[in-house]
Amino acid sequence: MSETTVLVFLAVICTGIFICFLRMLKGPTASDRAVAVDTMTTTVVALLVFLGFVFQRYVYLDVALVYSLLAFLGLVAIARFLEGGI
Repeated sequence: MSETTVLVFLAVICTGIFICFLRMLKGPTASDRAVAVDTMTTTVVALLVFLGFVFQRYVYLDVALVYSLLAFLGLVAIARFLEGGI
């Protein structure tokens, strides 16, 4: 994979993370912020998988899997809190 392609992919992923971060800060409701955090964690998982592919370090895939599971559990907790179930 060429260096230019890697830089373009990294720029797109980092731009997505930055946009989600802005939505998390400016979100008018707590639900918008929760969705922004969920989207940001999904984008970070994509970044970890991409970095694992580029550097040929497949331990990043394990880290991405654990991170996505923890993010899912955290989002479920946030959703239950917003619903009033906790």
